[in-house]
Amino acid sequence: MRAIRTVAVNVFRESVRDRVPYNLVLFAVMLIASSYLIGQLTAGQDVKIIKDLGLAATSVFGLFIAIFIGIGLVSKEVERRSIYALLSKPVSRAQFIAGKYAGLVLTLCVNVSVMAIALYAILAYMVWATHPASRAVWDAPGLDPALLKAIFLIFIELMLVTAIALFFSTFSSPILSAALTFGFYIAGHFNADLKNFDRVVDSKVAATLARGVYHVLPDLSAFDVKTEVVHGLPVAAAYIATTTAYGLAYVAGLLLIATFIFSRRDFK
Repeated sequence: MRAIRTVAVNVFRESVRDRVPYNLVLFAVMLIASSYLIGQLTAGQDVKIIKDLGLAATSVFGLFIAIFIGIGLVSKEVERRSIYALLSKPVSRAQFIAGKYAGLVLTLCVNVSVMAIALYAILAYMVWATHPASRAVWDAPGLDPALLKAIFLIFIELMLVTAIALFFSTFSSPILSAALTFGFYIAGHFNADLKNFDRVVDSKVAATLARGVYHVLPDLSAFDVKTEVVHGLPVAAAYIATTTAYGLAYVAGLLLIATFIFSRRDFK
């Protein structure tokens, strides 16, 4: 555990020194703040616009951080030849992978927290500036705690995307890893459509192949509850728990496969 913690802390420190997360988080915070101005242009829908744009910004810019840092976690060490010094120390390859992943997850946690605080700050100002009679017709309170459910599932989704990026980075180049991770992300959000692909095509082979892909690819659409939260619809705690368990199980599987691939690489 000490080796994993050491690697994770080093990854977090490198991420802090990197300007990419700062720029992305700053841009996301600015977008969240500008959503207030956009909301003023839509009569009666301002709070929904702010919540929707805020959650979307958290998801999109968190995705950029997860991919653009995740794809370099392993390849960067190989290109700089620092992998030899790391593996010569009492750090196993499994601990190296786990530490790299934990460090990026910690970075994501901090960045998502900053964006969530910015969103709640804008909403707090909105609540303060709005007349109580106008707030009474809102579908959900301005400072709705249910927003945390959507933000939490966004974070779990980003953990999964990070594991995908790390998985590809163990055996491919950064550019290819980024392309594959983006491809998995897009396919994962449309994965549910593959389940009923037999209703669209007449070919049994295509339907069987689509169903097989459905079971292999992660169902990332399950982590998207932004619409329900923005419109004040309930999101059951049982759904949060099962979706979280699904995401963490997928992460564990990806990390095991990534460790297996990385352990078989020859750096001599």
